[in-house]
Order: sequence, then structure tokens, then C-alpha cells
Amino acid sequence: MDRRGFLSNAAALAGAASFAPQLGFGKTAATEYVEVKTAYGRIRGQRQGNLVTFKGIPYAGPVSGANRFKAAPPLQPWSGVREALYLAPPSCQPGKDYYGLNEPAPQENCLFLNVWMPAAHGRKRPVMFFNHGGGFTTGSGGSVDHDGGNLARHYDVVVVETNHRLGLLGFLFLGELGGEEYATSGNQGMLDMKDGLKWVQDNIEAFGGDPHNVMIFGESGGGAKTSCLYAMPAAAHYFNKAAIESGPGIRMMPRDVAAETALMTLQHLGLNKSEWRKLLDVPADKLVAAQVALARRPVGRPPFHAGRRALSLMSRAGSFSPVVDGTVLPHHPFDPVAPAISKDKPLLIGTNRDETVFMFMHDQSLFKLTDATLKERLDREFGKDADTVLKTYRESRPGASPTDLYIAITTAGMMWTGSITIAERKYAQGGAPVYMYMLMYQSNWIIPETNHRFGAAHATDLLYTFDNIYPDGHWPPQGIATMYKMEGTGPGRFAVARNMSGLFTGYASTAHPAAKGVPEWPAYTTETRATMQIDAECKVVNDPFAQERIMWKSLSS
Repeated sequence: MDRRGFLSNAAALAGAASFAPQLGFGKTAATEYVEVKTAYGRIRGQRQGNLVTFKGIPYAGPVSGANRFKAAPPLQPWSGVREALYLAPPSCQPGKDYYGLNEPAPQENCLFLNVWMPAAHGRKRPVMFFNHGGGFTTGSGGSVDHDGGNLARHYDVVVVETNHRLGLLGFLFLGELGGEEYATSGNQGMLDMKDGLKWVQDNIEAFGGDPHNVMIFGESGGGAKTSCLYAMPAAAHYFNKAAIESGPGIRMMPRDVAAETALMTLQHLGLNKSEWRKLLDVPADKLVAAQVALARRPVGRPPFHAGRRALSLMSRAGSFSPVVDGTVLPHHPFDPVAPAISKDKPLLIGTNRDETVFMFMHDQSLFKLTDATLKERLDREFGKDADTVLKTYRESRPGASPTDLYIAITTAGMMWTGSITIAERKYAQGGAPVYMYMLMYQSNWIIPETNHRFGAAHATDLLYTFDNIYPDGHWPPQGIATMYKMEGTGPGRFAVARNMSGLFTGYASTAHPAAKGVPEWPAYTTETRATMQIDAECKVVNDPFAQERIMWKSLSS
């Protein structure tokens, strides 16, 4: 299950769940207005205590009408003072998976960004440019789980997050139909993020940020977006380091598959190849509906295989994701090697121990697995490799239940082995270092209708990375903050948030992940495979789960 499928059950999440992070979990501070002069005109944000926020800042021109499927035109200057007090519309998308406080409905013209900065004047601060998750089809830069207020408030950094085009509107490849005019159409969402980075370079000094110390990072789909930015020549000059959380983007959509998807889109809308320009006139909501319909087409279930299942889901015909078009994205981000243009840029990458608990949490059969039904399930998904996989994991994790074995196996297949591949290929360049982590902290939240803990599931790292854990006594009202309940009630969660946010902001500052009370974090090499296990008490482990890693390597060779 994707994030939309899970969080859609948490009605009204957008309002109350954002209360604590934005107000620092404390008493509401008096609001003052703050003005900043940008390259395009003056904007007005707000100060509450030691935090200043600017929301809904435009960073590029309109992308509707004749500009649909094209690179965004330059932003035009304005006179007077523009309000930057509220979130702006996210990209057109199915459902309501953006979850910002009082966030407006999605619109086609969605190129806005948000800035969180410390109120105090001081040195130029590191800039943390976050790419939101939700695959390549949902989400926004204003979602409550990655509100940047506490990072700015507690760690003296500037946080920037963009809305950018998603799904069909951001990644429909028309280069084979429209020629040079639409040559970059399959990567407009990525070019939007590049435009956001250019805005940072041109304007962030006015917000106390250092344009020469910019870290790009993202989680889940945002991790895959970060993987692509790391490999994009157009973005190369705008950032200095990167971090990929639970979203190893090794390969993206091949050009021929993207061209096939364009034809499928036309067919679904009742258009032939010669009528492709009519796509410019189709209402945006109808395009989103076509995107959803194509995603629901019955297709064979891709097998788990050495970290490639998630990638195959993103790059199959009928889906929408960045396209290896030979121009914007000249090559797959990390296949067959790490991108040469980022050889000298450090990389931090990692996963959570129990990623797939999140994806499968509504599959009740998963939590009732027996030895026999586990074997049946693995036979379906791994074919001839099932016996080897199961034997290895039973030896590596004696005493683990069938459910826990399945979660460990699928977590490796979807996330962990792909992250290792990226780390290996980055190290092989002989350039800037790469650092590997695994989030180990186990949430004690019990999945409804089961006896199984949520553990270190997918997306739990976001609230730790952004230091957005609710203190005791400030728990969100029942029924409106399910996402926060996933973190559980264990007292260790505060130390995990302190450690993880400290490590990420330390990395943003110096290109080396370090935090108070955390052991020295060595770079990853294929000789030691040093991995920081992030928990209430962190530790470095060389080659964790080595037996499993070696087995996966043998299957992929």
C-alpha cells in the first residue's frame, strides 16, 4: 500500500497534526510580520518566537495552457509586497495526500515553495532543500510530517521545500510526438525542482542561507527524485551534497517505455497520434483521472529481485516517473555506475529496518502467516529463488516469525539492497565519500486488528529527521493524527529524533554526518561496509546482515 492508501483514513489530518511542529510544541508566540526583498519583488512572511516562515512563494512562471508539458517560463517580477503567509496549491493529483495546514486544493499552476529560517540574524546558514515523497504522483512541500520549523529553530539551518508538477502533468513524455518543442516533457517535474534550486541560489542569502552550502534530500519518492537530481546536468551547479532516505533511485523510465505510455494515454482519452495536441485542452482533472486509470490496469506483479521491484513499478508502461531522455536525464541515475557529474559531492543513503510493514499493513493475511503460507507466498514472488531466500533468512534470523521473515525479505527486495548498490557504486568512483545508515528504532504502535508492532516501518524516519515528534502531553486529538500515532509512545523516540535530526543537520553543515552523543560515523567502503544504526543509542556496525547481503548479491549476478 502506498502512502495515499494509508493516510486517506486519517481525515482532518491536515489541520491539527501541523499544530505542534509549527508552534514548537509550546505556547503560541505572538505573530509579527517580516519582509524580505527577493530578485522578483518584496514578500511578507511571519515570525513566531525564534522562527520565521515564508509560504507559497512563486519560483517560476505558469505551466498551464500553452505551457503545459513544457519547461516553466521565468517568473515575472511584481510591484508592492506579496503575501507569503499561507501554503499555495500543490500539483494536481488523485485523492488528498498532501496534508498541509489549511492547504488549498491542487492546481495546475503549482510552482511555489516554502522557507523556514531562524529569526536571529547571523552567519550564512546551511540550506536543506527537501523533495517530498508520494512516489512521483502525490504529495506537497507543505505536508505536516516534514514541516521544516523545528530544524530551523533547533539547528540553525534554512529549510526549503517545493511544490512541483507530478504524475501525468509532470512526466508525460511527448518527445516522440511533439519533436524538439516537447523534448523535455517527460521530466518537467524534475526541471521544476531544478528551478527551485536555482531560486535558492539567486535568493536564499536574503533568508540567511548560504547558496554555496546546499544539501538536497528526500524520502521515499523524494529519495528517488533526489537520486535523479544527483544525475541531472541542469541541477549540478545548484547543490553540494545529497541524502537519499528509503528511496534508492537506481533506474528510471526508459525512453521507449515512456513513449509507449504516451500512446496509451492518448488511447485512453479517445485520441489518435495525430491528435496529441488536444492534450493541451483536456481539463487537468480528466488527465489525473486518466493517470489513475492507467495505473489500475491489470499487469503482472513484478518479482522482488535484488532491490529492483520498486524500480520496475515506477518504470512500467502506464506509469509516470522521470524519463531517461538522453538530455535532462542522460543516463539512469546509478546504473551502471554512479553519475560522474556528482563525483565530488558527498552522499548519505539509508533505509528503515522494517520498511514494508507500511506497505502491507492492511493485508491481514500477512500477520497470520505460517511456515507453510510463507513458503507459498515466497514461491509466488521469488520463483526458483524462493528456497535460497528463505533458507538464508531462517539461518540469519533464528526464531523470527514467518511474518517478520517476510517483512525482512521484502524490505531488502524493495529498499535495502538498492541502497547498498548505490553506496557501492558511489564508493567505486573514488570521489567524495558515501555514508550508509539503517533506522533501527521500533515503534511500539500496534497495527489495528493485529498483534504486530509497527516497528521501523517506511516513512517513520520523516518525523525523526525533521525533529517533529510530539512531546508527552501534546498528543494530537484522537482521529486526526494517525500518522503521528505510528511513532508510538516509547520514550526512546525523543532520543531517536534528536540523533537523526542532529546527524542530518550536521551533514548539511559540514558534509560529514555527526551529532552530539553519536559515535563517529565512518564513510562506507566495500571493505568495511560501515553502517550507522540509528536508534535511541546509535552504533556503527560493519556489514550488518552480511549473510543476507551476500545471498542477494549472488542472485543478482
